[in-house]
Amino acid sequence: MEIGRGLFYIIGKSSELPYDTKMLRRNQNTLSDWCGERRSAVSEKEGEQMSRELAKTYDPKGLEDRLYEKWLSKKYFHAEADHDKTPFTIVIPPPNITGQLHMGHALDNTMQDILIRFKRMQGYNALWQPGTDHASIATEVKIIETLKTEGIDKHDLGREKFLERAWEWKKEYGGRIISQLKKMGSSCDWDRERFTMDEGCNRAVTEVFVKMHEKGYIYKGARMINWCPVCNTSISDAEVEYQEQAGHLWHIKYPVMNEDGTPSTTEFLTFATTRPETMLGDTAVAIHPEDERYEHLKGRSVMLPIVNRVIPVVEDTYVDREFGTGVVKITPAHDPNDFEVGKRHNLPVINIMNDNATINENGGKYCGMDRYAARKSIVEELERQGLLVKIEEYSHNVGTHDRCKTTVEPLVKEQWFVKMDELIKPAVKAVKNGEIELVPKRLEKIYFNWTDNIRDWCISRQLWWGHRIPAYYCDDCGELVVAGKVPEVCPKCGGSHFTQDPDTLDTWFSSALWPFETLGWPEQTEDLKYFYPTDVLVTGYDIIFFWVIRMIFSGYEHMGEKPFKTVLFHGLVRDSQGRKMSKSLGNGIDPLEIIEKYGADALRLTLITGNAPGNDMRFYYERVESSRNFANKVWNASRFILMNMEGREVTTPQTEALEPVDRWILSRLNTLVKDVTDNMESFELGIAVQKVYDFIWDEFCDWYIEMVKPRLYAAKSGETTDSQAESLNTALWTLKTVLIDALKLLHPYMPFITEEIFCTLQSREESIVISRWPEYSEGRSFGKEEKDIEIIKEAVRGIRNIRSEMNVAPGRRTAIFVVSENQAILDTFTEGKLFFASLAGASQVTMVNKQQGGQTMETEIARDAVSVVIAGATLYIPFAELVDVAQEIERLQKEQKRLEGELDRVNGMLSNERFLSRAPEAKIAQEREKLAKYTQMMEQVTMRLNQLR
Repeated sequence: MEIGRGLFYIIGKSSELPYDTKMLRRNQNTLSDWCGERRSAVSEKEGEQMSRELAKTYDPKGLEDRLYEKWLSKKYFHAEADHDKTPFTIVIPPPNITGQLHMGHALDNTMQDILIRFKRMQGYNALWQPGTDHASIATEVKIIETLKTEGIDKHDLGREKFLERAWEWKKEYGGRIISQLKKMGSSCDWDRERFTMDEGCNRAVTEVFVKMHEKGYIYKGARMINWCPVCNTSISDAEVEYQEQAGHLWHIKYPVMNEDGTPSTTEFLTFATTRPETMLGDTAVAIHPEDERYEHLKGRSVMLPIVNRVIPVVEDTYVDREFGTGVVKITPAHDPNDFEVGKRHNLPVINIMNDNATINENGGKYCGMDRYAARKSIVEELERQGLLVKIEEYSHNVGTHDRCKTTVEPLVKEQWFVKMDELIKPAVKAVKNGEIELVPKRLEKIYFNWTDNIRDWCISRQLWWGHRIPAYYCDDCGELVVAGKVPEVCPKCGGSHFTQDPDTLDTWFSSALWPFETLGWPEQTEDLKYFYPTDVLVTGYDIIFFWVIRMIFSGYEHMGEKPFKTVLFHGLVRDSQGRKMSKSLGNGIDPLEIIEKYGADALRLTLITGNAPGNDMRFYYERVESSRNFANKVWNASRFILMNMEGREVTTPQTEALEPVDRWILSRLNTLVKDVTDNMESFELGIAVQKVYDFIWDEFCDWYIEMVKPRLYAAKSGETTDSQAESLNTALWTLKTVLIDALKLLHPYMPFITEEIFCTLQSREESIVISRWPEYSEGRSFGKEEKDIEIIKEAVRGIRNIRSEMNVAPGRRTAIFVVSENQAILDTFTEGKLFFASLAGASQVTMVNKQQGGQTMETEIARDAVSVVIAGATLYIPFAELVDVAQEIERLQKEQKRLEGELDRVNGMLSNERFLSRAPEAKIAQEREKLAKYTQMMEQVTMRLNQLR
């Protein structure tokens, strides 16, 4: 361990860390070992005078941009393959080039930055691979909107000119969200920034498409797809967002055909539908084969009204005979379930919809009408014909395009698909056997629900912006050739003229390759060999389907192994009312505005505090203000320490020079290091930072600093003795040591303020970014001192509570008598007498041992004193002029009642056989200790009440 610079490098868990230095392998388990080794270097390295200062007021505006530029110029975030180090890799979920930083981005990237900074400090060769996504649909829509303002139509401009405009858009807006991520403090390796349509990614996408087509995983066929009539493109199942919408259920009847070929006027089949306009494409009605109600209609037909087409009655188990009338209209071209029924019964597929959701020529007189206008007219016509039974109000889930929110149309179209049944198997196996860990584990249920019900993936899009499909059609014979470049000769007819498929690939097709294409694949680069597979993917649970699963099966298919070891899911950031942030609600919060007002550190701390993997969180401005207040607390405490170190040589103390309170705070810090490290390794980032927050604010600032102030002020009162000088040096060294390690624990969460203070406080390490993470050591644990100081803290809290209840002026001091029959407790108060007197507002502190003739003295003291009862001792404060006797009796009675409750609870547990047989021994021992403690306290309170009465 190394204390001289305020840093402890303890071996404890060094075997798990990637360091290979001899120093870290030394068996240094005690404070004295270290002090003896380093003492000779004190005058040379540690005996420095502090002259640097922090600004009087913490102003994030004045330092965040400056520090980030420093980090970039020093290349702290850059990583190169180095086989002497262990790699740790994260790939960024690439934000859209159309994107504006929102709270989801802020949370996602803060979590990634915390992990990468943590691992960088632990000594790993940490790479955070950045980049952006071309976002086919979103970007194309934005460009089309811009063209409209100029009076230009996309198709009039033409494909090549349109793509020129798209690349200009990327150049102008592509870096916007990157600069915003930098404002957040994101420590990505920006030298490696990639774009999903750059040359390397395009080469990877082309290779994947060609190879998968050769293996039969990619094919072209007519299947049911989701069609967006506004964006005029197919979209995948994962891009359909189902929304609860109020609608209607139309009950319609079709006439059963008589044996003479005429429609019956008395017998009908009745069913209900939410989309009556699709009846124009009906090719059957279905009944369940075991439904006795319709036994006589098997093999019969019905007349399709309006269109006047005879369609068969088919039997299929798809029909739920318990729902409604047990009859379903079958429209294979416009419903995915009907499509499957149609295939089973060889039904014709009649598409009645144009790409813009108007009725086509198959709709007869409704041709050219919008789908909803046609619906209205068809319902009116059915009513005129007496075939509309009734209309019900009906609320149901409606599929909408997640981008433009338009209701999608299920259509049968010829598209390119990825065959998923074999590809998905390694992705299922990897999560089931733990090769890939999902955090939190409960999301495995959602994961497997999707993989178990997976359908072939429609990957073609009718867009111009994106990776164009590498498929070519012979102009002479129509032969299809899939290749990495334009074929020279048609393999079928020998022709030499080809036309490339006009469609582009789904954005997620290229994003699925992100973990390895960004490292140079398909080339077998050194980076790919070294940094792949990556370690952690951090992302929202809402894109498990879009991206996570696709990356996993792509990794196994193209790399032969997993793309990452762990997927850390976070939830959504909601507003203070728990609503999802959206433009329509107007409740979105701009992270940049928060940074402008409070600083990036305050925003980052707010987003992580109380956050648990996979859980949504609510955003409150009050929490941001609390985070800013914490930053101010850290800043002011650091200024106080620096001011007291000004002009002084702070040297490493002898082990025995450490006073109990110094050992206490060092021990508490040591435990904190272990707990925080364990929490962060388990991805419990919110729990870890709460512990750091509590330690800095409560134990370090509110207790330790206050405890050492008398030692600091004694040096300013005039000439000091040798012992006072030694005590002062030890206090300053401990303050500096604890602050530096606490800053390191806080750094991944609040990088800017910790860097500014760290670099001002010491000069041995040039930046906290590349400093070493503190490590736990058994030799730094001081159990006795922890217990002793907790006794004093309990006494101080009790005294402060009494003074508050009695409205005693803060500056008013009085004598305090500490009475106990336990000499060890009295020794504890004697050793801490200086700071105890300061914290308790005591003019003098007197120790009284009841076993050494102090019994009589206690009786005398107690006649005119307020008491504070702690485990093993009673503290008395003279109160003749400060307290009302009746009020003191009332307070003690409340304490007596509280203790009665505690004793009832403890006795209840210890008399419960079930508890005693099942609880761990440690828990039972803990409860027995509480019983002894509360029993003793009750005796003391009862005795005190008897005295007052």
